Amino acid sequence: MSRLTQRPLRPLILAGVLTSLAVAVTACAPPGGTAAPQASSTADFGANGPTCGDEDVVLSGYFETGFPLPKDLTAEFTKQYPNVTFDIREDQFAVITQNAPRVLQDSPPDLMRLPQMSELAKDGLLLNLDPYAEAFGWTDWPASQLQQLRVDADGRRGNGPLYALGLNYSMTGVFYNKTLAKKIGMTEAPKTLDEFDADLKAAKDAGITPITQFNGGATGGLAFPLQALMASYGDPAKINDWIFQQPDATIDTPENLEATTHLKKWIDEGFFADDINSLDYSQMMSRFIGGESLFMFDGDWESGNLDTQMPGEAGFFLMPPREEGGQIGAMSAPLTFGVAATAKHADCAAFFLNWTATNEKARTIGVEVGGSHPMGPADAFMPPVEEGSTTAATLAAGAELSKANGAMDFIANATGAIYAQSWTPNLQKLVAGEQTPEGLLSSVQSDYESQIGN
Repeated sequence: MSRLTQRPLRPLILAGVLTSLAVAVTACAPPGGTAAPQASSTADFGANGPTCGDEDVVLSGYFETGFPLPKDLTAEFTKQYPNVTFDIREDQFAVITQNAPRVLQDSPPDLMRLPQMSELAKDGLLLNLDPYAEAFGWTDWPASQLQQLRVDADGRRGNGPLYALGLNYSMTGVFYNKTLAKKIGMTEAPKTLDEFDADLKAAKDAGITPITQFNGGATGGLAFPLQALMASYGDPAKINDWIFQQPDATIDTPENLEATTHLKKWIDEGFFADDINSLDYSQMMSRFIGGESLFMFDGDWESGNLDTQMPGEAGFFLMPPREEGGQIGAMSAPLTFGVAATAKHADCAAFFLNWTATNEKARTIGVEVGGSHPMGPADAFMPPVEEGSTTAATLAAGAELSKANGAMDFIANATGAIYAQSWTPNLQKLVAGEQTPEGLLSSVQSDYESQIGN
C-alpha cells in the first residue's frame, strides 16, 4: 500500500529512458577511494511511486550537530510512519566538509547534510534526484528553490541535474537584543550602514559588547558579516557567480575590498569581543542569549531557539545598504541534504525529503523550529506565527529579501576546501593583525583558482 499521501504523482518518465539514478562517473577517483561508486536504484518506482513501503526501514543519516530541525523532523516522520526509524551520526559542519567525500564513498548515508556540492556531484558521490523531482512534482515549485542545488557536468552550480533538496530556506542577518538596544536609544533597525556604524559605536561607548561572533577553530564566523557587507557594497549576483564557479569570476574586486576594509574597521574599533578568535558557535549563542552583546550575525535557523530562550527580546534585520533604499542582500540558501549515490534506501530518503516540504506538520516544524520558509509549492500551507516574535521578524525579512532579489549562497560553499583552508585562516589573521583586506581577498582568490583547477 502506498504511503505517498502528500500529493498525486506526476506521470513518470519511461523507465526505459531513465535506466539508472546514477550520476555520470568521472574518470578520476573521488578522494578517499579508488573509483567512483555506482548507484543501485532505478527510476522504475512502480505504480505507487517512490515510498518507504510497509517493511521496517532504518534510514542512516549524517547531520550537522547543534541544529535541532533535522532531528525534530525525523522524530515526527517516525510518528507518522512507525516502520521508519533513523540512525543518525552528527558532526560539526567543518568536520562534515572535510569528511564528506570519504563518508559518501566508504559508508554512504541515506541522508546527509551537504557542504559544497560541486566536487561531490562531479565525482559521482551524490544521487541524481531528477527522477524524484519528476515523480513528486518538485519541478512545479518555484525554480529558484532548486537552482542552487543543481550541478552541471563541469561542476558548476545553478544548472544541470538536481543533487539535493533543502529542508527549508535559511537566511542570515543581524539579531539584536531589544533591551540593550533601548539603552543606546536604538528604537528601530538601522536603515543605512552609517546608522549601523553609529549604533555599534554607541554600544561600545556604553560599555556593551557591540557584536558577539564566533571565529575560532575551523569555522570563520566573520564570513557572515563580511558577506553581508559585500552585498551592501556590490551586486549580490556577482557573489553568486563566484560561488557557482562561473568563468572568470573573482572575489577580489574593488567593491569587495571596500567591504573587507569596512570589516577591518569594525575589528580595529573594538566592535567584536576581544576573544573572537577563540570563540566557537555555542559560546556565541550563550553570550547573546545571556544578554552580553547587542548584535550577532547569524541565521534564521536560531529563530525558534531565541523565541524560546529570550521570548520577545530578540529582533532581526538584514544588513542595511550604504544608502537608504539601496541594494540589499543576504546569504539565503536551502538547508541542503542529499542522498549518497549508493544509498541503501534512496527511495525512502527521497520520500522523506518530499514529506518535509509538503506535509503540514513538517512545514510547521520547519517554521517554528527552523525559523525560516520551508521548501515546496508557492501556495503551500504556512502555519501562523506569533506577532512580535523573532520568527515573525525573520520571515518578514525573508519576504523583503525575495522582493529585492538579493539572495546569495554562502561564500564558504564556493569549493569544498575554501572555508576551512582559506576563508577561516585568513579571517583569523585579519583579526590578529597578520593579514590585510587586500591580502585576504588575493589569498582567497588564489586558493579558489587552485582548487577549481584554473
